[in-house]
Amino acid sequence: MTIRTILVDDEPLAIQGLELRLQAHDDVEIIAKCQNGREAISAIKTHKPDLVFLDIQMPGFDGFSVVQGLMDVEPPLFVFVTAYSDHAIRAFEAQVTDYLMKPVEESRLADTLDRVRQRLSERQSAGEAEKLKEALAEHAPEAAAEMADGGDAVNASRFEKMINIKDQGQIFRVDVDTIERIDAAGDYMVIYTGDRNLILRETMKDLEKRLDPRRFQRIHRSTIVNLDLVKEVKPHTNGECFLVLGSGANVKVSRSYRDVVARFVH
Repeated sequence: MTIRTILVDDEPLAIQGLELRLQAHDDVEIIAKCQNGREAISAIKTHKPDLVFLDIQMPGFDGFSVVQGLMDVEPPLFVFVTAYSDHAIRAFEAQVTDYLMKPVEESRLADTLDRVRQRLSERQSAGEAEKLKEALAEHAPEAAAEMADGGDAVNASRFEKMINIKDQGQIFRVDVDTIERIDAAGDYMVIYTGDRNLILRETMKDLEKRLDPRRFQRIHRSTIVNLDLVKEVKPHTNGECFLVLGSGANVKVSRSYRDVVARFVH
């Protein structure tokens, strides 16, 4: 699999250095190089790359503005490359795949590309599974229905009841029934239970696979809630709303996930 890649940095020497390091990775194909955020947005929409290495501090549109400017299209994977470490938390909140410090170390770049390959493989597998379901629904609806029914039965037994979380040198065994919500910050998850908050190093996509979707649903690109612990639904403006959880916490449901709220309205 070729990783179609765009490099974005307002410093030509930085692009040249990263390009040189990427030559060691045969599956990386650089299809465009941009020197500002506006060029980057245009190039990404035109070329539809798999991966973008993106500088944060650029004149005009910075790296965060580029990510935000692509919310209306299927985004590529982003890796921020910057000389400043104080953007790290905000970068992970923006759901980037990784965060590299300049000058980029070859070993660190290799680790990042391994993560990129894994993410792209997961995307491809999910896309192929969806195409199979669509083909079955069109040409063999009975088989599709049987597949869905059988899948529910199998899935119900494979979802985890307990999750082990290593946090601050201790291992906590958490009953999933006590998990109220989960917030994502890059590859870290904050798990909120009735009496504590724990940090888990895992992607949201991987964690979702371990939880029963009949109970745990995403209500925002970076938030999952336990539907069993929702006490109240409060409508808000622009088609959004808030869920009030058992602890009293209010969490916003974005418009993209309004179907989650529909199950509470009878």
